Parts: sequence; structure tokens; C-alpha cells
Amino acid sequence: MSLYTYFTPTKVVFGKGAEDQVGTLVRERGCKKVLIHYGGGSTRRSGLLDRVEKALDSAGIAHVSLGGVVPNPRLSLVYEGIRLARAEGVDLILAVGGGSVIDSAKAIGYGVAADGDVWDYYDGKRQPTACLPVGAVLTISAAGSEMSNSSVITREEDGLKRGCKSELCRPVFAVMDPELTMTLPPFQTACGCADILMHTMERYFNHGDNLALTDGIAEALMRTVLRYALVLNEQPDNYEARAEIMWAGSLSHNGLTGFGTDGGDWATHKIEHELSGMFDVAHGAGLTAVWGSWARYVCRERLDRFVQFALRVMDVEAAEDDYQTALRGIEAMEAFFRSIDMPTSLTALGVSPTDAQIKEMAEKCIQAVGGKALGVVRPLSIQDVAAIYQAAK
Repeated sequence: MSLYTYFTPTKVVFGKGAEDQVGTLVRERGCKKVLIHYGGGSTRRSGLLDRVEKALDSAGIAHVSLGGVVPNPRLSLVYEGIRLARAEGVDLILAVGGGSVIDSAKAIGYGVAADGDVWDYYDGKRQPTACLPVGAVLTISAAGSEMSNSSVITREEDGLKRGCKSELCRPVFAVMDPELTMTLPPFQTACGCADILMHTMERYFNHGDNLALTDGIAEALMRTVLRYALVLNEQPDNYEARAEIMWAGSLSHNGLTGFGTDGGDWATHKIEHELSGMFDVAHGAGLTAVWGSWARYVCRERLDRFVQFALRVMDVEAAEDDYQTALRGIEAMEAFFRSIDMPTSLTALGVSPTDAQIKEMAEKCIQAVGGKALGVVRPLSIQDVAAIYQAAK
């Protein structure tokens, strides 16, 4: 194992009524004024924003608000948040929502803390040097942004969806009440479960050495999501299942399941980013639509990992050769996705890209990684990425 650093500074408050602790958590940071960042009107209608504001008021914390975050969060709203936070003298960004809201809050935090265009960080032109503290009140179990070092923003003018990673943006606290996720539509719950699985699988399918303990943690996490996603499909108000999925979402993307590895592949995420950048599809659904095609395309290059995944995670019966066992594991995961009404093809996702659009997305995938090959299991060229899009149709 090479030299490895693990950094997870986020304070987690987990359980029923956890949102009532927001004021205390902000005050502990010594912050005086908060920008509450959120998505749509449901956050207000549900009473959650009122409870958060009451908790801040009780702690003597001033606050202003900015809503309007949408899935695949937009750069224009980030700019608006930066202007508002600067004008109001905000010293902490409080995201109340899911991964899109938290990602947008992180981008605002970068923009307030430093001069220049915040998009430069996402376009790879500069590295962040500072970020306002970010706190999170989580309402959707999915992205894991509440404990991660990454965020993803979409620039509307050209549909570019780009990510930025920096330890500076890890939330200082995350408030997680599983009851807040009970009113989610089944599609959003399923998308979240898919995203949690993919964050773990991207790290699991790597091309370096692995620690047995890290593998065991990752495999247990994936089995947990496979089990409780099915429970939530039938019992959306099951608190135990909501709690298991919420904690899995945080652990899937805080670095734990990739400890001691080469970091993982991440080609599926990059492929999906271009898909949702062009067609504005739900991230989790976009991932399930292309993952099987990626897996079949690359699995011979790391057959041992795919066999291990098939036997330990998907619990399939071993075939007469390793390749067939690997295919059984891939097919079993696709069957699971379909069982929670997630698409396993672009057609099922509801998009039909033309050959020209596929070429454009493939080119943007490679541009996003600086013109290098994409992924590590099998490093992919523009032609390889285009072939995966075609196979996913």
C-alpha cells in the first residue's frame, strides 16, 4: 500500500429531530450570520425551513436565505449566492437539502472566500485556496456531499457539468434526520440508492492493491443498500431502512471505502456527467443507464475484481469460468436496478442521442480529464467512450 491520507473532519449529528441542533452547531463554529441555501418550495411547505430558522434564532444567529437549487445545480445561482453572501457579510453557508444543494453551497463558499471566477475551479484552471465553512441539513440520501470533498456544478450556457475536489469544502457539520427523507417520491429514493452504490463501486473497481478490510467495508455497505432499497420500495416510511440508507450514503463518499486504493475508476460518473449535462437527466438514473455497458466493456481488464463483486456482493453462483461469473454479477446488479425502477439503458432513461451527440459527449468526457485516458480499470479513449454510449442505447 502506498502513502495514503484519510481526512474526514465533518461532525455528524444523526437521528430524529437532529435539525433542532443547527443553531448550537453554528454557534460552536463562532459564526455570526448564515446563508440558508435550499431547493424548492417543499422545504418551506414541510416546515423544515421554519424549524431551522427557529433553531438559528434561538442561538442568536442572523440569517438570510437563497432558494432555487435544482438537480444538476446551476452556475448562475452560485453567482447569485456569492453576491448575496458578500453583501450580507455571511460567514457560513448552510445547505438544507440534498447533494445538489450542498454542492451549490460549496461552490458559493469557494466564490465568497476568494477573488476571481469560481468556475475556474470547476474548469480546472485554478485550485481553490479557501472556502467559507459549509454546514448541511440533509434531506436526500444520495450524493454523500454532506461528508465529501467534492462538488459538481453545471454551466447552463453550454451544458458543461464539471466537478471540483478540495479538502477545503468538506462540511464542518452534517445534520442527518432519516425522517426528513420519508416524503421523497419513490423515484428520488431509488436514484439516491443507485448513486450510493455507484460511489462505492467506482472505488471498488480499481486497478491497484486493495486492503481486505476496505473491501469488506465496501462490500457490506453495498449489501446494505441492496437490502434496504428493496425495503423502501415497499415501505417508504420504514425508519430503520431510511437510517441505514442515509448512513450508507455518507460513508460511501467520505473516502472510507477507497482507503488504501488507487482511488478507483470514476469513468461511469464522467460518462454520466456529460449525459446529464446535455439532457438534464437525474444523476442516479443516468448512472444506472450506462453502468452495465461500461462494466461489460472493461471487465476483462480486472476480472478478479468483477468476480469478487459477483460472489461477495451480488451472491451469484460461480460459473464454469471467471468471465461468465463476472457477467452474472453485472447482470444481477442490472436486475436489481430494474427492480427499483431504475433504467439500464438510454432508451429506458428516455433519451436517444444521435451519433453526433454521442461523439460530442465522448469528446467532452476526455476534455474533462485534460485529454488523458478516462478511468483506470481500462483507460478509455474518445472512441471507447463513444462505444460505451452506443452499447447503452
